Amino acid sequence: MIVSGQQVAFVTPAGTPGWQRWMVFSPLARLLAFVIVFIPGVRLVEFAMHMLGWTSKGTPLQAGLGQMVGRILPALVAYLVVTFLIERRKPAELLSRNAASRAIVGIAAGAALFSTVVGVLWLLGVYHVTGFNPHANWVTPLLMVGIGAGVGEEIMFRGALFRFVEEGLGTWAALLVSSLFFGLAHAANPGATVWSSLAITVEAGLLFGLLYNVTRSLPLCMGLHAAWNFCQGTVYGIPVSGMKADGWLVSTRTGPDWLSGGVFGAEASVVALTLCLLCSTALLVLALRQRSLVPPSWRRR
Repeated sequence: MIVSGQQVAFVTPAGTPGWQRWMVFSPLARLLAFVIVFIPGVRLVEFAMHMLGWTSKGTPLQAGLGQMVGRILPALVAYLVVTFLIERRKPAELLSRNAASRAIVGIAAGAALFSTVVGVLWLLGVYHVTGFNPHANWVTPLLMVGIGAGVGEEIMFRGALFRFVEEGLGTWAALLVSSLFFGLAHAANPGATVWSSLAITVEAGLLFGLLYNVTRSLPLCMGLHAAWNFCQGTVYGIPVSGMKADGWLVSTRTGPDWLSGGVFGAEASVVALTLCLLCSTALLVLALRQRSLVPPSWRRR
């Protein structure tokens, strides 16, 4: 929906009583509704996966499916509840006719972006390939850190958190809040440091937020996110946000942690930070040109 030249997904219906504006339709109320549905959903899915045996103790396929379902289903159900039952609309930002094609574009962009990161690290003498492992377990990471994280986290951080904050406080606040929470969500990962959390906040939080602002497409963000994670771990053998990777390429990285990323992985490298910032800058220029940055609600007619 266009409001004063700015694109927002939902606007409170005209004539809505004041109490409903605050208790039902306000961005904060809808965010709370998302959380209220999401948290019990996580517990329910965890119990179901345990009963099915789809845990880390199962086969690679079972473990991957369990992680994928656990990361996607609670967030998806909560988002559909908010959009269909509260906002009373079909979420075009998620379920559009070109969702598949946009996801494919995102996958290609994510693979190209992370391959560029690795290429620069290789040129700098930081990334080294020591062997090839054709028997690497690619099923579990594809389902877990690829599809699971890509879809589930984008629904949570861009579909819900970014969108609701943007509707109320504007795009700049949404970029700040969603990026900070995205960085904090990775702060407890193995090998995480203050620097790695800040790097994730800036390089990924801003990039995904601006990409959503410019395109209003969650599948595009999901595809980029999934491909970035999968290429990082399974293709190039680099830890994904601190989680050990079993890659087709057996690799090592040398040099100072600020350049190599250390045990956390290339996401904590200044190379990844710089390249993602360049992409974010390009997206910001595009956002300014197409006037997609949304002002706070009190400044919109």
